[in-house]
Amino acid sequence: MRRLSPTDSPDLLVGALTGDDAAVWRLSDERALVVTADFITPVVDDARDWGRVAAANAVSDVYAMGGTPLLALNLVCWNTEELSNDLLGDVLQGGHDIANECGFIVAGGHTVDDPEPKYGMAVIGEVHPDRMLTNAGLEAGQTLIVTKPLGIGVITTALKGGALGSPEGQAALDTAVASMTRTNAEAARIAVAAGAKGATDVTGFGLLGHAGRMAQESGVDIEISVAAVPIIEMARDLAVAGLVPGGTGRNLGWVMEWLDIDAAVDEIDVTLLADAQTSGGLVFGVDADKAESVVAELTESGHTAATIGTVTALGSGLIHVTS
Repeated sequence: MRRLSPTDSPDLLVGALTGDDAAVWRLSDERALVVTADFITPVVDDARDWGRVAAANAVSDVYAMGGTPLLALNLVCWNTEELSNDLLGDVLQGGHDIANECGFIVAGGHTVDDPEPKYGMAVIGEVHPDRMLTNAGLEAGQTLIVTKPLGIGVITTALKGGALGSPEGQAALDTAVASMTRTNAEAARIAVAAGAKGATDVTGFGLLGHAGRMAQESGVDIEISVAAVPIIEMARDLAVAGLVPGGTGRNLGWVMEWLDIDAAVDEIDVTLLADAQTSGGLVFGVDADKAESVVAELTESGHTAATIGTVTALGSGLIHVTS
């Protein structure tokens, strides 16, 4: 991207170089556009649920920047030989469910024929240039908060492997779907109101990947306690059984050089911290004296939120993982 994208415009407030969740383009001193696109392959069996997950995942990038979504276009890859238009209608209806919930308009889109179905959205939102959440906004001394449990990648991998046939497995799947279809709108509002400047959503690169990139761009080191991180029940047992997505292993390989792991930390817990999420929650930093009230507000609004660590000092992006 350094070779392909010019980054010298003063109105491009956030571009590709910092690995942020969306681009931000200034329109005026008080308004900026937030622009993003994301699409995914099916992660659940129900078509409408997949549509809801994919739309929540796409619009999450706007919320992760502190923005408000305005308009979206559907992005569809569809196997027209094997999948019906009625099924596609269910997927698109799921996307509209999220749009209606979040208050933005789906104004059209584009479809191509593809052997492997994919669905998502290009989303445009807006944000005040002085109230953005970005990868570079963490400050030493802040407390780190996460707003959703981890384990989505493990649960959806177990679903594909037919390992969720028990009542406990169905309960874990129901929890995962509820988590993936919960939007980050309220979490973003609470984060901005609490004075957060550094935030991102936890998606394909896992908590370690996304929080680690935020630490690097902010020029700080962070500490994460594995015992404090919420995990979907049964996800750990499934991970122990080897039901871990390939992306999780790649995440670990990418972040390993920035990890300082205490000897008491179990390897499987580090794996879960790197678990590739779909439509995960936000992770952001707030002043330590605000953390308890922020988590209480998130919990009251239905989030499985927790304080998971601290921004320890100015640094180069080191992640200290403790038990």
